[in-house]
Amino acid sequence: MLKNVISCIAMIVMVLLLTSGDGGCDGSSQTQSSSGVTKATVKVPTGSDGLTTEQRNVGERLVMDNKVGSIKHLYVISAYSGQVIIYSTVRGKVTSSGKRLTPNALMGGERWNSSGFPIWIGDQEKWTTEVLQDDGTYGSSAEYLFWWDTKGIYHQHYVSGGQIIHISDQPLSVKGIIINMELTVADSPTSE
Repeated sequence: MLKNVISCIAMIVMVLLLTSGDGGCDGSSQTQSSSGVTKATVKVPTGSDGLTTEQRNVGERLVMDNKVGSIKHLYVISAYSGQVIIYSTVRGKVTSSGKRLTPNALMGGERWNSSGFPIWIGDQEKWTTEVLQDDGTYGSSAEYLFWWDTKGIYHQHYVSGGQIIHISDQPLSVKGIIINMELTVADSPTSE
């Protein structure tokens, strides 16, 4: 019995020594690669508003995307020729098909034994591990983009190889456009 107590005390002392030395939990040890290089850190300066440039850019984009009455210009450009294949105005912003107002996956279990975030669906509280994004949606960018133009016409575009999507809040000067979604059938040169 005394032998077991001494063995137990020796193990506790060994664990304490291992966790309190240079390799301990006090944050003093550095992650090190096999070549001896340690993790680098850098102090990122912030502006007078307390934000980094990246944080400010993301915030300004969210404000611009949600500005009432804003108009954008969408260009689908051939990666091979540089020619504009499609042009359209965009009322508000272009949205990816993977965006949702509710999470894709709900968790089973009750509040006290789930790790996640509560969400109300109807009158029932559910739980999800998905985080509500800054724009107020769930999901991610996916296989197609959709938008409404300034005439209120809905557009859906599947992005595939050889396309460059460019969206601007000002129109671009381009040499030609193969499909101009802003022209009505009556305006089209081939409608005569």
